[in-house]
Order: sequence, then C-alpha cells, then structure tokens
Amino acid sequence: MTPPACLDALEPRLPSPLVGVVDERLARWGVELLLKRDDLIHPRIPGNKYRKLRLNVQAAIDGGHRTLLTFGGAYSNHLRATAAAGRLLGFHTVGVVRGAELADRPLNPSLARAAEDGMRLHFIDRATYRRKTEPDVVAGLERRFGRFYLVPEGGSNAAAATGCADLGRELRGVADVVTVACGTGGTLAGLAAGLDHGTQRAVGFPVLKGGGFLDGEIQRLQQAAFGGRRGDWRLDTRFHCGGYARITPELREFADEFAERHGLNPDLTYVAKMLYGTYALAAEGAFAPGTRVAAVITG
Repeated sequence: MTPPACLDALEPRLPSPLVGVVDERLARWGVELLLKRDDLIHPRIPGNKYRKLRLNVQAAIDGGHRTLLTFGGAYSNHLRATAAAGRLLGFHTVGVVRGAELADRPLNPSLARAAEDGMRLHFIDRATYRRKTEPDVVAGLERRFGRFYLVPEGGSNAAAATGCADLGRELRGVADVVTVACGTGGTLAGLAAGLDHGTQRAVGFPVLKGGGFLDGEIQRLQQAAFGGRRGDWRLDTRFHCGGYARITPELREFADEFAERHGLNPDLTYVAKMLYGTYALAAEGAFAPGTRVAAVITG
C-alpha cells in the first residue's frame, strides 16, 4: 500500500477568503460584518474540518498508520470530511456511528457520502457510544479493525486546536470580534489562541442544547495544546434553536433571508445559528459602534 500523502498535498486555499457584507441592519447598529470563508478551503474537506484534521493526519503518517478511525452521529460533517480525506490521501477509514438502530435503515445522505468515499461504518448502541474513549471499548475496536489512529469525535484534540490557531492568526488586525459555531469546541479553542490577545475577542455559539459544558472542554483543549487558557473568549448558549440539528421557523426564515441578501446559503446545523446569534448580539448593542465582526463560515 502506498504511504499516504500529507493533507497539504491537496493544495488548500489558505488563508481562506475574507469577504465584506453590506447590510443596512448592521450598519444601523454601527457594526461591520466580514465573512471568513473557511468553507472554501477545499471542496471536499472544507473549513474547520481541514484545519482540525491537518495535524491529526500528519501524526497518523508519522506514526506509520494506514487507518483513521473516528466517531460521529448520523449527520456528522466530521465523518464525511474524514472519509474524504482518507480517500484523497490513501488511508483506510472507519466511522463509529452513534445509534445501533441505524444499522438496518437506509443511509442518510451524510453517511451515504462517507460510505461512497470508502469509510467502513460501524454502528454501536448509545450507551456504548458514551463510553467510546474508554480503554475496553477502544480495545474492542482494535480487535475488530486492527491498528488505527484514533481521531476524536468532531476531530477536537490538542492537534486540532493547534491547527485552528492558524485561523486566529489569519484574522489578526482585520476584526475586533470573531464569531464561530461550536460543536465540540476545538475550533474556538484554537481560534482564540491565535488571535491578538488584548485587542481581539471571540464569541462561540454552541449548537447543542445545554452547550455551557463546552466552557470546560475548551479550557481542557487549550491546556493540552497551549499549556493553559489562551485569548479572550466566551460562549453564548442561547441560539441552539432546540438542540443539535434542530431548526426553528425563525432560524429558517433568517437563513433564507440571509441567502437572498448575500448569496450565501448558510448551513442550518452550524453556520446559520452562529449568524443568527451574531445579528442578535448586534441588535442588543453587544458590539460598540464601529466594531468589525468576522463570522467564520465553517462549511
């Protein structure tokens, strides 16, 4: 088997484009909005997924691994991105999917795309999934699939946070506030660390109900990657719209209007919730007049 190439061999579009948005509502509140188009980094591995996978893939190569194993729910963008990276670079991939009951059902578009890219899908019950990182569960996966490099759920670990610090560095000097959607916290952990400490701050919008727990997870990731808390960041947990992959009529209306005004159809699971929260903060006066806000379009 030919050793896999590194992710940089895929010629990513970095730094990702920064695009200004003209919106009279924001202008009325004295806010300028920029879109950090991380969704355009690579057509198959966009946004924070590319940044989070890059150093993990390098670690797998350095360790002589030929298989990437990772975890996700039925609609996980991370599973799709890992499968695509594996196909493009020559890795075998295994996706451990939450929900044993899904094994006998037709694959949804997300899982079907991962399977088309060669990912072996392994469905496990939800109780076992909650224990997925415990040694006995990992050992069982090794017996079943052989030696692998384990990429955590959502791709978030110290390597991912380190990779996402480049996102913050790319935004130094161009924005006062950076907003980003949060699923597992890895992107915000790195983003905040890469920003100019003292002049820039980040706001993360958890897309899960009860997302306040991510505060501790982000601090843990920053400790592992950078030796402690880094940057000025906070979470706003109000805009999950009922939970992961849940959509309210208000969110859909906002997303449709944003698409009509600006030609960008925001992903409803992550990006639309972040933009919805960003506009709400602007309307509440959370940003001083003259503030430049960069919203990260993660894909």
